[in-house]
Amino acid sequence: MSEIWKGILIPFLGTSLGAACVFPMKSELNLTVQRILTGFAAGVMTAASVWSLLIPAIAQSEEKMGRLAFLPATVGFLVGIAFLLLLDRLIPHLHQHSEQAEGIPANLPPHTLMLLAVTLHNLPEGMAVGVVYAGFLYGNAKITAAGAMALALGIAIQNFPEGAIISMPLHAGGMRKGKAFWLGVLSGAVEPIGAALTILAAGLFVPAMPYLLSFAAGAMIYVVVEELIPEMSTGEHSDTGTVAFAVGFAAMMVLDVALG
Repeated sequence: MSEIWKGILIPFLGTSLGAACVFPMKSELNLTVQRILTGFAAGVMTAASVWSLLIPAIAQSEEKMGRLAFLPATVGFLVGIAFLLLLDRLIPHLHQHSEQAEGIPANLPPHTLMLLAVTLHNLPEGMAVGVVYAGFLYGNAKITAAGAMALALGIAIQNFPEGAIISMPLHAGGMRKGKAFWLGVLSGAVEPIGAALTILAAGLFVPAMPYLLSFAAGAMIYVVVEELIPEMSTGEHSDTGTVAFAVGFAAMMVLDVALG
């Protein structure tokens, strides 16, 4: 059990280390660096959704459903997309490189809106780690401890730039480094909480594990398509984000297959 708790805290550590970049660095990340980090994160999340979530979801359904094993994965994936779409509409938040908040109108400062945006991104990542560890905890043969750890490490790697991307702009806007750091850390706090709640909920619905795995995949892909890909393509045309996406995808694929 201690191994599981360590695993669900690893992504949060990645966010915290990224937020700590505000201390040694003096200014906001330039656009090229942001493209690289965002593209890499998008690649990691996409590969994790396929190898760590959708493929295991289909594999778990094959024994009972045969050629129809795609059904639980398809249903869960689409429900995950719909869930994040609903949250995106309900929670006021600010996209990077945007001056207008989306969601319910609210008189909130920009840094609070940006914090809500990153927190919204981190929720499906925490759920993904939680559901994979739940599959391992409840004896699913398709998910190993190494495979669950691979996903946790992959999410932690892509969380590092997310922590930096929120804390450094806050400091560049005039906020004290300490406060900017703690807001960056706070943005990742939803991940271990979401992971823990997902593990507890999955224990009550073990037969629904394929749906839960694909649900997390759908939620993560929504974040990639709705947020990360547009952000890595901001400004003048550049292939930098695309190359970073490919590197992130390959890194997560290798990590998952080698450890899983």
